[in-house]
Amino acid sequence: MKLHPILLLLVFGLLSWSCDDDKPEPGLTLPTNLTLTVEKAGETSGEISLRISAQNANFYTVFFGEGPTETPVTTQERVLTHTYSATGTYTITVRAHATQTAFTTQTTEVTIQLRDGDWIPTTGYTTPESYEGMQLVWQDEFSGSQLNGANWTFETGTGAGGWGNNELQYYRQENTAVRDGYLIITAKQEAFGGRQYTSSRIKTQGKQEFQYGRIDIRAVLPQGQGIWPALWMLGANFPTVGWPESGEIDIMEMIGGAGRENTVHGTIHWSNAGNYATFGRSYRLQEGTFADEFHVFSLVWDAGRLRWLVDDVQFNEVDITPAELSEFQQKFFLIFNVAVGGNWPGNPDANTSFPQRMVVDYVRVFQPE
Repeated sequence: MKLHPILLLLVFGLLSWSCDDDKPEPGLTLPTNLTLTVEKAGETSGEISLRISAQNANFYTVFFGEGPTETPVTTQERVLTHTYSATGTYTITVRAHATQTAFTTQTTEVTIQLRDGDWIPTTGYTTPESYEGMQLVWQDEFSGSQLNGANWTFETGTGAGGWGNNELQYYRQENTAVRDGYLIITAKQEAFGGRQYTSSRIKTQGKQEFQYGRIDIRAVLPQGQGIWPALWMLGANFPTVGWPESGEIDIMEMIGGAGRENTVHGTIHWSNAGNYATFGRSYRLQEGTFADEFHVFSLVWDAGRLRWLVDDVQFNEVDITPAELSEFQQKFFLIFNVAVGGNWPGNPDANTSFPQRMVVDYVRVFQPE
């Protein structure tokens, strides 16, 4: 069958229009080499920095993957920041435009884990349950649903002079929890006992006391101006001789606040011929803070010296053989607490968020065989 000349022209015209639609505009070059790089401001902050690189791009359209109602960002900037408000995995989509309708597209994913009330990190340093030439003499892995009364006692109240440091919290048993294999000490902003903050303080006094050995404590720390977590020890003779005659070993202290949460301190306090004496050094992370993931704080102690380690890296050492340091040749007990305010960290401010938690995975004590 032959087509009518008019129909033939019509079909030819449609084919020509269809082919022309697939062609790029004359002289138009689409963007190439579009790459995306995402950096997190912190493991739990929700803030990211997105870096865009492309050739021949006049502008970009950015979707941060927050759902169908999201308003995209149109920009010529190559570095953008964005803050997510919920935990999740987000697909970021970037269009690099030559014109409004001519663009190339690239996607990348970012996983956000906000530090909410129940968040416990799954990453961080860990240490073994055995060391050559040493035996594990005591450990608490915090199994079960409550603190083991054979190991720990609560200290409650406000203490004399805010526990000697003008601290602001009221220590309560209710601020300690054991669940999922973790000890959790929570500092809260709440009115109780004439104070505006509550927290917890636990000790092994009279139950688990040690002279010499290696102590490993795996923990993730709280954060915020005025927050003061500590893993420390007092001499077993503290009830009879008082402080500082009993000696004090601070395995780890951290004072919260901007620029300080990447640093912990290892210190001793003692009485030198009736005069208060102290010595300490600090350890600083190369990146992140001690609130991001677990770290192991260790004390290695024998008759000759005390050594402090973070993640098996030594940062402080003290020779305890002089007679003036005899306090450190006796048994000590452990204390874990989170203070709020006090002489050293200062008080919380408008930027301090509550609740704040110190989470301890384990404490282990090893001594020579």
